[in-house]
Amino acid sequence: GGRATAVPQRQQGGLMQGTLYKGDRGEPGTPGKWGKEGPPGERGPQGQKGSKGQMGAPGDPCKHQYAAFSVGRKKALHSSEGYQALIFDTVFVNLYGHFDMFKGKFYCYTAGLYYFSLNVHTWNFKETYMHVMHNDREQVILYAQPSDRSIMQSQSLMLELRENDEVWVRLYKRERENAIYSDDVDIYITFSGYLIKPSLE
Repeated sequence: GGRATAVPQRQQGGLMQGTLYKGDRGEPGTPGKWGKEGPPGERGPQGQKGSKGQMGAPGDPCKHQYAAFSVGRKKALHSSEGYQALIFDTVFVNLYGHFDMFKGKFYCYTAGLYYFSLNVHTWNFKETYMHVMHNDREQVILYAQPSDRSIMQSQSLMLELRENDEVWVRLYKRERENAIYSDDVDIYITFSGYLIKPSLE
């Protein structure tokens, strides 16, 4: 009365019917889509210190974009040479020290457009003859003929200066006595200048 169980029959070669065989490997399929980006990993250990890099190119020197001076002289002056620089003894303004009090010259450190003015008091019966100089070139003259009256005389101008240019006042003595007046108390002689606009270079 029990259920009958089929017994596999033998085939030729001694192999049993119903045995499974492993087939050949198939060709790989197409790659799947990228998955979602995972969370960032933990920070790795600090690396070793790198070697020192090469020195960079030198930078531009720091330049002042302002320039101004105003100086005076209390002592009168008689020109004793053919050409003579006017030296000053009083400082009102000398920004960054660009005016050399020992030489009586303004040295340009910032190229650009400058304004200059010169004021003197003439000496009666004596000639006043001087130039505002740009390096070694005469730019403007301040002149007064000998007279029985002493008066204030002035001269002003604008100059385009380059770096290292010099601006100064030069007296010139001819046959006549050349002099400018002062009395050691008040200041009659002044020389001033300032930068209006620096160059774009």
